[in-house]
Amino acid sequence: MICPAETLTTRSLGEIAALAEAAPQLLLAPARAAALLGRAVRQDQAAVALALDPALLAPETLRHLADPTLAAHLLPPSAAPALLDPAPEEAAGALALAKLARLLPAMVAAPARVDAVARADALGLLTIAIEDVLAGADIEAANLRRVAETAVPLADAPDARVVAFRAPDAGIEHLAIVIGAPESVATPLVRLHSECFTGDLLGSLRCDCGPQLRLAIRRIAAEGAGAVLYLAQEGRGIGLVNKLRAYALQDRGLDTLDANRALGWGADERRFLIAATMLSELGIRRLRLLTNNPAKVEALAAYGIEIAGREPLVIAPNGVNDAYLETKARRFEHKF
Repeated sequence: MICPAETLTTRSLGEIAALAEAAPQLLLAPARAAALLGRAVRQDQAAVALALDPALLAPETLRHLADPTLAAHLLPPSAAPALLDPAPEEAAGALALAKLARLLPAMVAAPARVDAVARADALGLLTIAIEDVLAGADIEAANLRRVAETAVPLADAPDARVVAFRAPDAGIEHLAIVIGAPESVATPLVRLHSECFTGDLLGSLRCDCGPQLRLAIRRIAAEGAGAVLYLAQEGRGIGLVNKLRAYALQDRGLDTLDANRALGWGADERRFLIAATMLSELGIRRLRLLTNNPAKVEALAAYGIEIAGREPLVIAPNGVNDAYLETKARRFEHKF
């Protein structure tokens, strides 16, 4: 049984105690565990488990262990937990569930009693198979369907329309900004754009997202047909709250890649099966991709979309995002 450390309460700790046959453990991503313990931890594993000293079994303490942006997140030497090797086989699924909820990938977990399922029902708790969790993101992506469509004239693209996509059992919408009739063009220009509240809406100078979005719309409109897929994958898939946490870590000296890893996330958590499914629904199977990121080209090709060419989308540094753009080129291998 598991509970996200970020949302842990005294009540949920009590429920774990009532249903567990052994002491709770803390499940973390390897990068977060290494930072917490102050020593090397094998990084070639999906999750690690730490044995928790009873002194650490308090909601506020466990939230501090999960969140490196909080002031006191280092373990006192007297309470340093043992690294359990191997981690429980369900550990990877537990962290995957936290990520699906856009929570910090840190779970308080314990082996369940034989009668735990019946007891969980009595307590109003949910049960789910690990296999369903691990397959959840791909199932959602494969089941995306059009749910709404209407004309939305834009300043730079008067003939644009917005098509909304959503899986039947999910509340997250992904949008396609369709200009002209790209399905009737041999190789329309297409941009995959991950939503960025701070850059797209607020005009943040920390990134190049807002200018890239507007330039992509202008370039596609100039050609007369194409699409921008506006994907609900904020912060390379970690969500807005976690992106703000990553910004806080960047202000302490980490770059954008290391900040994501310090939180327990991967460098890039996006899944481009979502984009491939949307393109297929729009009738676009062959395209030119407007991107600086070769990984997007490779991902779409792997899902059966034919990439006729890659076209760069370069935004000049603004004096604030210079290091961010340099990291994208050096560590993410973007081509500017």
